[in-house]
Amino acid sequence: MPATDCQGSSAAPFSNLGRSILSLRRDQAVHSMDSDTVSGSSPEVDLESFQRKISDRFMDLSSGSDELLSLAWVQKLLDLFLVSQDEFRVVLFNNRSQLHKAPMDRLIAEYSERSVKALDVCNAIRDGIEQIRQWQKLIEIVLIALDDRRMLCEGQVRRAKKAVIDLAISMLDEKDSGTALAHRNRSFGRNNLKDHHNRSLGHFRSLSWSVSRSWSAARQLQAIGNNLYAPKGNEIMATNGLAALVFTMSSLLLFVMWALVAAIPCQDRGLQVHFPVSRQFIWAGPMMVLHEKILEESKKRERRNACGLMREIHQIEKSTRLMNELLDSIQYPVAEEKEGEVRQKVKELSIVCETIKEGLDPLERHVREVFHKIVRSRTEGLDCFGRMHGPD
Repeated sequence: MPATDCQGSSAAPFSNLGRSILSLRRDQAVHSMDSDTVSGSSPEVDLESFQRKISDRFMDLSSGSDELLSLAWVQKLLDLFLVSQDEFRVVLFNNRSQLHKAPMDRLIAEYSERSVKALDVCNAIRDGIEQIRQWQKLIEIVLIALDDRRMLCEGQVRRAKKAVIDLAISMLDEKDSGTALAHRNRSFGRNNLKDHHNRSLGHFRSLSWSVSRSWSAARQLQAIGNNLYAPKGNEIMATNGLAALVFTMSSLLLFVMWALVAAIPCQDRGLQVHFPVSRQFIWAGPMMVLHEKILEESKKRERRNACGLMREIHQIEKSTRLMNELLDSIQYPVAEEKEGEVRQKVKELSIVCETIKEGLDPLERHVREVFHKIVRSRTEGLDCFGRMHGPD
């Protein structure tokens, strides 16, 4: 998703932001935003309302512990960012006369740079979603081979076994081995020209990924969080509270990108990022509760080497391992009891596959919308500063 894809069609000048804010009523209907008065409120009221809403949304995210890191949960997290980003723009628009004054000009510029770094994360996550789609294709091979309308013969079992092995290899976490990616590509690139899926997967990394081989999700997260600190009292006073607003949105941006990297496969994942959260912010507690829950999930024995913490990925890994063990134990002719076990595992794998099939497209649309929203907001900000500092 290059930035140039968005600028021509969706980026409006900041001078026209008033018109785009009117369209937020449509966004509010889509995202279930709370309706607030766009004008006539003080920065203090705007800031208090903004922080309270973010706190409430984080509490809502942390309350459904059974959904944590599921496809549905990740989409809710992205909704939280999209809604908050719109409200952030509204508050800035209401106080646009303050934006060119120190230290607000510096704080806005720093937030803009963090947002640009988040665009690379969005691209990497898009790549990760595409990778999950490739896993889905391999699962579908298993489901077709072991369809209950077919006899469980040696040829069908062998075909399913090959797809299961390829799936297991493709899900290796690249941190575990410097050659994991090479092994993965060799697995998918075996000399079987009749298998179109494996042939295309063999070239997946080189042809489809939009981040360079040297790019690191862990380093990018560190760059987003670099020099991010809670504003001092004098900065808050000098900006009528707007410094706290920018810090809140910057912290939200960092957390959302961190959670995406935690959940979805991407290059050089890493979760050791410092969150400089101050308890003076009412959203800090709920945010850190979620942070701790995700870290705890990453430390579980069965999740330590996972290529992503998303719940559906864990279900794929578990089902793949059990299916592999079951297929290894088959002897011919297949006993009725063993065939029943295979059919049961196929049903379980089918449920996981259907969940992914239904959830990946909406998730990708959410990630794309985040990307476009960041580009549009940055373009508006640059246009605003250009007009403020340009000739009369």
